[in-house]
Amino acid sequence: MLSGVRNSFARKVPLGQAITRRLALMVALLCLNAVLGGCAVALPSIDRQAIASESIEASRNTMLGRIAQESQPEKGLSGFRLMPLGTFSLDARVQLAQRAQESLDVQYYHLENDETGRWVLRALRDAANRGVRVRLLIDDLYTGGQDALFLALAAHKNVQVRLFNPFCCARQQGQTGRFLASLGDLSRVNHRMHNKLFIADGAMAVIGGRNVANEYYLRGTSENFIDLDAFVVGEVLPAMGALFDRYWNSRAVYPLEAIAKNEWTKDQLIAFFEEETGPAKTPAPKPLATTDVLGYAPISDDLDGGRLGLHWGTAYVFADHPDKPFESLAGSDLLETSVTYNVLEAVSMAQREVVASSPYFVPGIKGMKFLRTLRERGVKVTVMTNSLGSTDEPIVHTGYSRYREQMLAEGIELYELSTSRVKYNKRPFLFGSSLGRLHAKLFVIDRKTSFVGSMNLDPRSASVNTEFGAVIDSPEIAREIIRIIDIDRLQSAYRLRLNKNGSGIEWLGMDDDQEMVLTTEPDTSFWLRFKAWVLSPLVPEEQL
Repeated sequence: MLSGVRNSFARKVPLGQAITRRLALMVALLCLNAVLGGCAVALPSIDRQAIASESIEASRNTMLGRIAQESQPEKGLSGFRLMPLGTFSLDARVQLAQRAQESLDVQYYHLENDETGRWVLRALRDAANRGVRVRLLIDDLYTGGQDALFLALAAHKNVQVRLFNPFCCARQQGQTGRFLASLGDLSRVNHRMHNKLFIADGAMAVIGGRNVANEYYLRGTSENFIDLDAFVVGEVLPAMGALFDRYWNSRAVYPLEAIAKNEWTKDQLIAFFEEETGPAKTPAPKPLATTDVLGYAPISDDLDGGRLGLHWGTAYVFADHPDKPFESLAGSDLLETSVTYNVLEAVSMAQREVVASSPYFVPGIKGMKFLRTLRERGVKVTVMTNSLGSTDEPIVHTGYSRYREQMLAEGIELYELSTSRVKYNKRPFLFGSSLGRLHAKLFVIDRKTSFVGSMNLDPRSASVNTEFGAVIDSPEIAREIIRIIDIDRLQSAYRLRLNKNGSGIEWLGMDDDQEMVLTTEPDTSFWLRFKAWVLSPLVPEEQL
């Protein structure tokens, strides 16, 4: 359905530089790939049967397994607790690592070498030292220059680290350098694993949109992401383990040691890990607040008490097949096994209302047809996304902006996050003076069915990346997601409307109980708007 590809080559640079750098890289890649198309470097041959392993099922022999079983009200149900506050979400992951007794299966698109990333890695290492089997699967896009840290983790007993779709060369050169060194293999390395999953003892998990880096957990100094995770137990856990195994044992995944090389001995690696993750370089997060925005205490309180307070309902989880991105082209028809296809199938069942949150929203021609069909059936559609001023991917925003007027004309309600309004939000998201960016990927259908996961409404999620998510049938969860979205929609965003001529857009907001109307992109400079305008027609929509 949806078109556009999001290549996050320029996460840590200012937005103006990001646009220029992204376009220059895109042009270089397209041109040089045409010249060097036959120069791919082969990855090593792996005996996958010899290194295959499977998830360990939940058992009452572990504390987490026992609590999960005793908390489940009846067979067939899964329990969920939403975690809109990043500090609570980070603590939930670390609490699970600290209490695991048998296994930790961890899968992420981005695990940064910063205070948060190292804090989580140390928790995994500590669990391994207690005898817990740790399997860490990372997409290779953001590991540039970080091989030593991950090799140091893998040097510990009971730890295995694997990479999804690794780069063979220039491993210390960061994303851009490694892409340039892989030009002959671009058709392969363009595909990434966007999944996020953290499973402890096969009994409890954390899912959602957050990667592992400071800005996802309110620890960023200049910017932080507004996101949502869910703590999960119950019937869906075995399926999560099976999905993890399918990736872990797939042909696109390689043991770290087969790709990354290092001259250090095992003892040197372990000493390096100890220094990097010790208190001098990796300070502990600040103490948690008593409750989060939904009124929940930290999950540790429930675990200490031996019983979980959750919302229960039926649910199912799904992930793209790990071979999906290698078997489809950007902008191609959706595979019936894809996450995007399954989410849209659920959305197509809506009778009254669909509420969506997506940081990147590029509907494309097929997506507009889908949205138009919903509106023709009388379904109210509300979309929350980033503004040009709040997005970390300005080029992708140009793809979304092509469809804004069409969507408004169809009666779709559009809201765009405002960087300035986030700072004055009275709710306790605690962004302070940092810049807030929307990152939550959520759907609510008829206020009873919800999707929580890693999928954006863009073509990279649809046909290029792999994704993971859960569809939850629970009016209570749906109500809480609506409440979370409304906090940003009503207090931190502008509502869009067509102007009186119907050929331009106005942004509406409230300022001290007075309505204000803007006619240019909020929170942007002339230079940023000019760059977006110039570059918009130059970038193919299927490559956004």
